[in-house]
Amino acid sequence: MTTRLVLLADTHIPKRARVLPPAVLRAADEADVIIHAGDWVAASVLDELCAHGDVLGVWGNNDGPELRRRLPEIARRRIEEVDVAVVHVTGDAKTRERRMDEQFGDVDLLVFGHSHIPWDTTTPGGLRLLNPGSPTDRRRQPQHTFMTAVIDGSDIRDVTLVALPQRPSV
Repeated sequence: MTTRLVLLADTHIPKRARVLPPAVLRAADEADVIIHAGDWVAASVLDELCAHGDVLGVWGNNDGPELRRRLPEIARRRIEEVDVAVVHVTGDAKTRERRMDEQFGDVDLLVFGHSHIPWDTTTPGGLRLLNPGSPTDRRRQPQHTFMTAVIDGSDIRDVTLVALPQRPSV
């Protein structure tokens, strides 16, 4: 059995975009699990993604009381044979791998957001770190992005950074 994932973070709706891009919604429909690493901003984004599938998410620093009531700061789930954690902020990139090994050494995959910068590395301890960037607020990145991946037993494979076509942010 395989589990298809779509990874999102930093959607910032309605501040950076009015709605989720159609490509994100199509990917959500094709996924078995939708992972969102915080900074939804509007709770309606959570509701919309829940209508498209199973959502595993956390609140971010820009999320208000309603999202903080509905979502944890750190989410954990075992998907097939992979222990997954989701968090919004991981801190400084220079020491990220060491710190995440210390804080999340009991998981196989950590999905995070906050920086809007796509990230895909494996720590010395074997922890896979993924940041999908942002589908609506690219900041200093060349494109808006999200990720897809597949969990197959204990393997995390087919991790793909999906770049979206340029469009107005607001």
